Amino acid sequence: MRTTFLAVLLVFITTTRGVAGEAPFAKKPLLQDPEVAAAFQVLDSWIKATVANREQPGLSIGVVYDQELIWAKGYGFANLEKKIPATPTTVYRIASISKLFTSTAILQLRDAGKLQLDDPVVKHLPWFKIKYAQPDGPTITIRHLLTHTSGLPREAVGVDWNDLKFPQRDQMMTHMAEQETVYAGETQWKYSNLALSLAGEIVTTVSGEPWAQYVETHILQPLGMQSTRTLPLADTPNLTTGYGRRVPGRPREVEPFVDIAAERPAGNLASNVEDLAKFVSLQLRDKPAGGSQVLKGSTLKEMHRVHWLWPDWKGGWGLGFRVRRVGDQNHIGHGGSLPGNRTDIDIIPAKKLGVIVLTNANDGDPLKYTDQAFHLLEPAITKATAPTSDKKPDPSWEKYVGTYTWKDSDIQILILNGELTMIVPESDGLWESRIMLKPLGERSFRMTPVGSTYAAIGEVLTFEIDKDGIARKARTPNSYWVRK
Repeated sequence: MRTTFLAVLLVFITTTRGVAGEAPFAKKPLLQDPEVAAAFQVLDSWIKATVANREQPGLSIGVVYDQELIWAKGYGFANLEKKIPATPTTVYRIASISKLFTSTAILQLRDAGKLQLDDPVVKHLPWFKIKYAQPDGPTITIRHLLTHTSGLPREAVGVDWNDLKFPQRDQMMTHMAEQETVYAGETQWKYSNLALSLAGEIVTTVSGEPWAQYVETHILQPLGMQSTRTLPLADTPNLTTGYGRRVPGRPREVEPFVDIAAERPAGNLASNVEDLAKFVSLQLRDKPAGGSQVLKGSTLKEMHRVHWLWPDWKGGWGLGFRVRRVGDQNHIGHGGSLPGNRTDIDIIPAKKLGVIVLTNANDGDPLKYTDQAFHLLEPAITKATAPTSDKKPDPSWEKYVGTYTWKDSDIQILILNGELTMIVPESDGLWESRIMLKPLGERSFRMTPVGSTYAAIGEVLTFEIDKDGIARKARTPNSYWVRK
C-alpha cells in the first residue's frame, strides 16, 4: 500500500502544472522526501476517514509549496445521485474567497494611480448616500471597505438569505439612501458583503470595465485560471452539486444554485483547486508587476499585513485577507459560504505553504481540514526545504571576524554556516535574532534579518580597512563600532 501511494504521488508531482510563466521547483521534488511523503500519507488517511465518518458528500484539497501545486486530491462525490467523483478539477462556488479577487482589483487600480485607498467611497460612487448612524464618525473610505471597518451593514437592501433573493445593481443603488451604518468607521470590525460589493462597483467605475470583465481580463487570464468563472451558471462544466447539512435519518437536501446579483463582487466566483493554486502561488512571489505577476510583491505584502488587529492580538484583517495567528505562525486567507458550498484557502507566507479546501455541503467545515493539513505537513516540509549548511565562505571575510564596540554596545562578526553573520551578544534569542551580511561590493554588506528586530536591518554595513589590511571599523549610515 505504501509503495503504491508513493508511486501515485510521484506521478502527480511530475504531471502537475505550475503557475503560468514560472519555472518549476528546482530542488528534489518534495514528495520524494520520506518524511514529507509520510505526512501526506497520514493526511490522506485522516481526510478519507473524516469525510466518511461525517458522511460528507465531497471534498477537494490542494497543497501548494511556493510555485507548485505539490499534491491535490478529491474525496467523495461532486454529485451523490450520479456518483460523480470529487477531484482537483471539480468546480465549487468559492463564495467569499471572491473578495480577495475584488480586493486585488482595487490594489491594481491603486498601483496604476487611478484611485487611493483613503479616497472617500462617494468620490467614485456619487450615489453612495448612506445615513451615518454616528454623524461624527469618519467618512467611509475604500480602505474601510477592504478591511471591514466601515461600519456598514452586512448586506444591501433586498438581500434575503432565507428565500435566496438578491437585488440587482440598480436596486442596490436606488435603495442605498435607505440604509444606515451600524457603527462609526474604525471603531469596530464588522464583516460586510455590502462593503465588498461597493468595492466592486468602484472597480467598474474607475476602470471603465464591468467588475466581472475586469477580474477576468486583469487577474484570471494572466494567472491562467481558465476554469474560474466570475458569472458561473448552473450548467457550468464540472460544477459540483451543493448539499445541505446532515440530518440523521434523512438524505441531504440539494441546495439551489444562486446568483447573488448586486453582491457578486463579494462572493459569486466559482473555481477549483488547480486554479486557486495559481492564486495562492501569486501570494508567495515578490516580483515587479507584469504577466502572471498581477500585483507587485510589495503590494501583496501590504495586503497580507494586519490593518485591523483583534483585541486579543491573535489575528485581524488585512486588505481583503483574513489574518490569524496559529502557534508562532501568521496565516493569511479567506473562507467562503454559499448554499451547498463551504470553502477556505489558508497560507503561511513565511513557509511558502498554502492549503486549499473546497467542500459541497453546508457543514463542510473546510478550516478543520486546513488546520490538520498544516499540523501534519508544515514540520516535515520545513525540514525538507531548510537551507543546507554546505556554503563555502569567501576567504577574504576572515579579516572582518571579530568584536566591535562603541561605549557599552558590542557587535560580533562571525562566519556561521558559511555566511558572514552579525550578532549582538547580549541579546536574548541570539540565534533567532542574528543578522546575515549579504555582500554588495568591496567591504559592503546588506544587513539581512533572520528574525531580528534590530533597528538598522536592511541598511548597509561597511568595514573600514587600514593600511595593513585589518578591519578597524564597522559602519552603518548613521553609526559605527571600533574593533576591540
